[in-house]
Amino acid sequence: MKTQIHPGRTNTTLHWTIVGSRRAGALLSNTGLKAEEGRDTPRTGCQFVARPPKMAHDMHALEEGYRQKNRSCFVLGASGETGRELLRELVRRRIFAKITLIGRRRLELEDGAQHSVVQEVVDFEKLDDYAAAFQGHDVGYCCLGTTKAKAGTEGFIRVDHDYVLKSAQLAKAGGCSHFNLESSQGADKTSGFLYLQVKGQVEADIEGLGFERYSIFRPAVLMVDRQESRPAEWVIRKFLSPISFFFPTALSIPIKFVARAMVVNTLIEKGEKVEILENKEIYNLGKNVEK
Repeated sequence: MKTQIHPGRTNTTLHWTIVGSRRAGALLSNTGLKAEEGRDTPRTGCQFVARPPKMAHDMHALEEGYRQKNRSCFVLGASGETGRELLRELVRRRIFAKITLIGRRRLELEDGAQHSVVQEVVDFEKLDDYAAAFQGHDVGYCCLGTTKAKAGTEGFIRVDHDYVLKSAQLAKAGGCSHFNLESSQGADKTSGFLYLQVKGQVEADIEGLGFERYSIFRPAVLMVDRQESRPAEWVIRKFLSPISFFFPTALSIPIKFVARAMVVNTLIEKGEKVEILENKEIYNLGKNVEK
């Protein structure tokens, strides 16, 4: 018997083979998923065997079609975990004729990236003086961010709002048509929590710039072994690891899925001016494409 499970807002259908109890629907409801049982469900035992959905898009064809457009992109925050993984994905897929890293220092690039990547060093306190670094790019990816613990309240707001917004403004003025922002699950400019409030505010402020296409990614807790020490986040990841095994989209997401989703989403023309991808959409998009 095959049961269709509809995960949240996505249109993806997961096919599960269920052998056993009619309690399967109740078990699934605890995960937030909706199950439609068949008439022939046995009454004893319970076993779930998952088969991941097939990607609806031909990735090879999408990548080749995008390459023909001869587009360029820039990446902000390539020294961070998401930005570093995003750069690997961009270099590996070779969908852009040129990739420009914009940051406060030059990075040591991995093998294979030197020939396709240009680096622009800027002073984020004086970004207007570096407007040329943001000119001539078709697509922008922003993974810029810090924490209140690392930078203090004022420093956090300056980086996660002011630097990000100013970069978006310069990118828009420089001809960028598609801006991609890594935000956070729960981002809301009216939130009582500073982190979520700042994330929500910069989302709204960038939307007001009027990019032809604006993609907002709201991942949950990022599952990654950071090079940067963040003890509180390390504890949270250890706590979430067993939960994410059974409910992978509930509270966390592998960072490689976020990076892959940002690239794959670029290839898929949706015709939407503003799109918000929540954690489930990011997970499904990042997981269900060929590696």
